[in-house]
Amino acid sequence: MATENEKPAYDRKEWSGKLFLIVGPSGSGKGTVIHELHKKFGGFIYPISYTTREMRDGEKPDDVYHFISKDKFEEMITNDEFLEYAIVHSNNYYGTPKKDILDPVKNGAVVVREVDIQGFHSIQKLIPKENMVSIFMTVSNLEDLKGRIRRRAEISDVELEQRLKDALAEMAQSKECDYQVENEWGKIGKCVNLVERIILAELRNWY
Repeated sequence: MATENEKPAYDRKEWSGKLFLIVGPSGSGKGTVIHELHKKFGGFIYPISYTTREMRDGEKPDDVYHFISKDKFEEMITNDEFLEYAIVHSNNYYGTPKKDILDPVKNGAVVVREVDIQGFHSIQKLIPKENMVSIFMTVSNLEDLKGRIRRRAEISDVELEQRLKDALAEMAQSKECDYQVENEWGKIGKCVNLVERIILAELRNWY
């Protein structure tokens, strides 16, 4: 029996939905997989992150990210509004609001969310294991990952090396997730199909 200091952070009886976390380092294809799932499974819920980084060419406000100032983000931290948040690549905040995930999962919805390994560890402590499935996205090799990161944004060699270092640290923890799916170069359709099959199989077993 748990002591007072060992009480879980949740009441298992409250939860009836399922959270699918697409986990992986920057450039592993998480966002592309989410985008493809969203087109096919519009009934799922896809929460939007908050970030303090600059908007890139082609991005729109409140599409993939809510872009806010560092002061606003830190105010939300103070108000305990985030389910998880982290400083990524040494300078920008990224975070997921509690209400956008906890409320729908408690109420029986299927929620799909992309996070890095830090986010996975934070969320893992707050949601019952049976209500969460984690799928880690890996890549074929570091040269492949380097090319993907370069194409996403103009970054310095120093930042590129930091991102590759972060990616190696994340991939070393991939087996902490329930599944590992390789995103092979030029085969994103195959990767999406594998993730889709995992989600549908888990939902069949759940419901």
